[in-house]
Amino acid sequence: MTPLPAASFNALLDQLALQPSERPLLRWFEPGGPVADSRWGSLSGPALVRRVHTLAARLTQVGVQAGDRIAWLGLNHPAQIALLMALARLGGVLVPMNHRLSPAEWESLLDDCRPALLVHDQHFAQAAQALALPTRSVRALDAQEASVTIAEIADAASRPVLLVYTSGTTGRPKGAVHTQRNLLANMAIAAQVQDMTPADTVLSALPLFHVGGLCIQTLPALSVGAQVLLFTRFDPQATLECIRLERPTLTLQVPATLQALTAQPAWAEADLSCLRAIWAGSSLLPATLIEACHARSVPMCNVYGSTETGPFSIALPSAHAFDHLGSCGWAAPGVEVRLHDLQGRAVRPGEVGEILVRGANVVEHYWPDLPACDADGFFHSGDLALQSPDGSYTVVGRAKDMVISGGENIYPAEIENLLVQHPLVAECAVVGQDDARWGEVVVAVVVLRDPAQQEWMPALQAFLDGRLARYKWPRRWQRVDALPKTALGKVQKPELKALLKALAG
Repeated sequence: MTPLPAASFNALLDQLALQPSERPLLRWFEPGGPVADSRWGSLSGPALVRRVHTLAARLTQVGVQAGDRIAWLGLNHPAQIALLMALARLGGVLVPMNHRLSPAEWESLLDDCRPALLVHDQHFAQAAQALALPTRSVRALDAQEASVTIAEIADAASRPVLLVYTSGTTGRPKGAVHTQRNLLANMAIAAQVQDMTPADTVLSALPLFHVGGLCIQTLPALSVGAQVLLFTRFDPQATLECIRLERPTLTLQVPATLQALTAQPAWAEADLSCLRAIWAGSSLLPATLIEACHARSVPMCNVYGSTETGPFSIALPSAHAFDHLGSCGWAAPGVEVRLHDLQGRAVRPGEVGEILVRGANVVEHYWPDLPACDADGFFHSGDLALQSPDGSYTVVGRAKDMVISGGENIYPAEIENLLVQHPLVAECAVVGQDDARWGEVVVAVVVLRDPAQQEWMPALQAFLDGRLARYKWPRRWQRVDALPKTALGKVQKPELKALLKALAG
């Protein structure tokens, strides 16, 4: 097993306190103006540690105790990282709230985990105050000096420290409970696979309310002493300007942000030579985006995982980025992966199976005490994959999304990845619809780049000819202006099916 970066978060803070005080560890930026201006904030390792200690003392002063959940509603900021580390000192649990959700969804989340305190930044002050209740205290982030002695928490590594809610694409969101050891194990795994060192500079622009933005690069980078450039929110123009001026060596993106970056006029001429890899937190990457990065000689790496798995579970490192296009790579160090059929049996080589994951970074339960894994400690992902003879995995879709038409298993992701390569298509999603003859039929729902385009369906059918077996072809097509998505950009297929049903009358 990969050694942990530290035995606990307190031990990690002790390491950060030893870093040079003149060297920035964490810098942050609010997009909206020139990256070259003076609006970068900066914290060294020792300065971050001091902020954590001050915040922990202040939280103690306002009554926060071990086991309390503390919700955070705000944009990306070092304050969220400091709050996580301060709560680790106290034995508390951070609940990062997705700031893109509706007030009703926030209420549902808060009612589920019942935090002792809701902390907010200035951007969400009004929204946070509207969520206040007699049993729920709300306050702005307050790092006033406080002189409180904080006792060492026993068994710190085994204590819950992060409660992250799933995206809820297939049902009610569930709160995955991460212990300090889960997060530390994920830091170790992610840093090792990405070859992170103190010499790296990581551009972090994805939301920290999700384990992707927080745990794939941001926390692992800090754990090895690499510098993190934190954007309060993603902005494609500012990102390219940051690459030009700050010369980061690594960054993490998702398909939506990659699409925005590669669509920028400056992309074609941007000097990307500083980047030794662009990592993607997505199991399914459109080939056009991979090719756009590889055409600029930047390896497009991938990491597969979920809220429950750290998320660093399966990864395609830069050494294989150019020869394993579309693959998620191999099981990460210390992570065990199996493929099972829907009856729970191991699949034979070359067969599609559900991904099962076991490792030190995988959560054991959902809030408050629902098991997240089976009796053998494996998390059942609901994702389907194939394993190649070389051991690498390729995700083909979600088990719940699989279409069975005429007795044949059809995986929507395969069709979606082809259709988005056509120049007429901006986005697409493929679902199954009930059919009296075939059981289910494949329906392709597309968003066109040019809404005025008329003869689009024959063009897309012709494009599939010779690229996709005919029994997998969509039997029905639907054009829409936009696909229903979660706040993280995942297509909500249940809502899409409901939309199709409504359109059919």
